[in-house]
Amino acid sequence: MKVTAALCALVSAFAFTPALSADGPPEWAYPINPPGLKPAPDDGVPRRVPGSNATFTLTQIRDRNFATDWHPEDHAPMPEFVARGRKPDVPACGFCHRAEGTGGPENAYLAGQPAAYIAQQVRDFRSGARKSSVPKRNVDQKSTMFVAATDADIESAAAYFSSLKPKPIIRVVETDTVPKTFIMANHYAALKDGGTEPLGQRIVEIPENLEQFASRDSRSRFIAHVPPGSVEKGRALAATGGGKTIPCATCHGPDLRGLGPIPGIAGRSPSYLVRQLYDLKHGTRAGPSSALMKATVEKLTVEDMLVLAAYAASLAP
Repeated sequence: MKVTAALCALVSAFAFTPALSADGPPEWAYPINPPGLKPAPDDGVPRRVPGSNATFTLTQIRDRNFATDWHPEDHAPMPEFVARGRKPDVPACGFCHRAEGTGGPENAYLAGQPAAYIAQQVRDFRSGARKSSVPKRNVDQKSTMFVAATDADIESAAAYFSSLKPKPIIRVVETDTVPKTFIMANHYAALKDGGTEPLGQRIVEIPENLEQFASRDSRSRFIAHVPPGSVEKGRALAATGGGKTIPCATCHGPDLRGLGPIPGIAGRSPSYLVRQLYDLKHGTRAGPSSALMKATVEKLTVEDMLVLAAYAASLAP
């Protein structure tokens, strides 16, 4: 497959992070596709991924009403709404969140989350209660795409993703330097032979195998680069609250894998977790449970959010 080379050549000129206000959302947590970004055309060559005998064309992989299922043996049959969505307005849930709900840095890792929680988030998107602190990201699209979804659609998808067993897909690496990156599909990817740059106070999360992830494979894995010392700082803050909040285990359980209707945060994308903490603090993510979380995060700085997310991501989901 030559997806990576083609993409890198196409977007190397856009290897930057969008400029946001210095006192606004952390720009590294909210990557936005650069203007004019276009995918490489489909050359008709069937694509493959490691460990699968299936083949799909780029056109199939990019079909928003088709969940590319490379490993059907890994999970129960997908409900129709997860596999196909509802034409013409609602994409397949498995298109963005993958057939096994693993998602990526740009969206939620749904596998194993409480069904009631997943269904409520869909309803919050639909009502407009849940938005993003940075416009033009995929979160804003959900407020309109779910209007055509029925309650039965939502419940079937929530039950399916909740039934899946989450698996470790993120490797947290503490480092001072990271590969230079470009932005595609609202996430970062390493530039081929692009060298390195200082990490600073940010998280840079990239697929280990860009071709595999771009092909929407649920077995894709990720590297989350975090500043040295982040995991231990996050562990201490999560355990004690640091005088700023309550211990995370109070609501999310002793292993941070969730408790009752409360979602798990262990082993989930740290980029995603930082966005949720920031959105909750600033009120762009609202809904029935958001008032409680807003009070919990209101004293957290972006650095606090970074270390908490790094620690949570380092745990088994």
